[in-house]
Order: sequence, then C-alpha cells, then structure tokens
Amino acid sequence: MPAPSRYELTRLLQAWSQGDQKAFEEFAPLVFAELKRLARRHLIAEVSGHTLETGELVNEVFLRLIDWKNVQWQNRAHFFAVAAQMMRRILVDYARSRRYQKRGGGVRRVELEKTAIVSKDRCGEFLALDEALTRLAEIDQRKSRVVELRFFGGLSVEETAVVVGVSPITVMRDWEFARSWLERELSGKAE
Repeated sequence: MPAPSRYELTRLLQAWSQGDQKAFEEFAPLVFAELKRLARRHLIAEVSGHTLETGELVNEVFLRLIDWKNVQWQNRAHFFAVAAQMMRRILVDYARSRRYQKRGGGVRRVELEKTAIVSKDRCGEFLALDEALTRLAEIDQRKSRVVELRFFGGLSVEETAVVVGVSPITVMRDWEFARSWLERELSGKAE
C-alpha cells in the first residue's frame, strides 16, 4: 500500500470527526503505521530485557486517541500533536514506574538529539528530560511545545508551525533555543 499524502490523512481525519465510520476504517491502519514508526524511533536503542514494546506503546496511544469523543481533528498535524503529548505521558509514566522499581540511581546527562529510551538503565535520563521540559514550559510554553511536537511527535518544522501557529523560521529559532537551554539544564544534572 503506497503511503498516503498528508492531505489524504487530513481528509480522512476530518471525515472521521464528522462521524464517517468508513473514513475511520481507511484512516486507522495508516495512522497506526505512522504511530508505530514514531514509537520505534523512541524505543529503538532499548536494551534487551526491557518490558515496554513498540506495539504496546502504539496500542496505548492509539486506543486513547480513538476513545476521544467529539474531537474535531483539524488536520494530520493536529492529530499527531495530540499523539505526541500522549506518547510523552505514557513514556514518562513508564519511566517513573521503572525508576520506582529500581529505587535510586543518579540522573545522567541526556542529549536531546538522542532517541527517547526508557530502559531500566536510562529512566533517570528520560525523567530529567521531562522535568526540564516542564521547567522550560514555565518560562516559555511555546518553546516547550515545539520540542514536544518535534521530539516526541516527530512532526516536521512545517507541521509544527501549523500546530503552534507561527512561521517555520520561528519554529527553527524556538527549536534551537530550546535545545541549547535543555542541554544546559540537563548537563547540570550530570553525575
């Protein structure tokens, strides 16, 4: 099956929002495949013995998304922006539960460009990133949102600009600032 265009996904999402079940049946496998790609990106460097599988993460995000009632999806970017938030929450909750199980362990330096990994050995890093993003949101909500959309949601600069409501160049400036700020914040947490 050829990959659908962004416009086709937007059309199907909007039709589904208006109650078209056939649109959902066409849309679901396409979105599921994209969510799987995003989840795989986050979990690819997972060490053996981890308990969070790509399929589990995708299923959880997908089930939460389709369970929403009366949502008027604006476009593909809107859908994946919400999916990014959900994926972040699920990964953070998972990391917290793993960290509680581990009891202890210091927080190490996290590089934003690396994939989000929530193995037992890296839960502290993931939680440190989440805490730093929360602090960034207190200072500048938009910059935090840009990181969430690009890092967790895998949205392009253009898609992020649509969701946030700014120009692509502003997204790039926000992204660069946020990366620098987060790296500085996280390096202060290094062991």
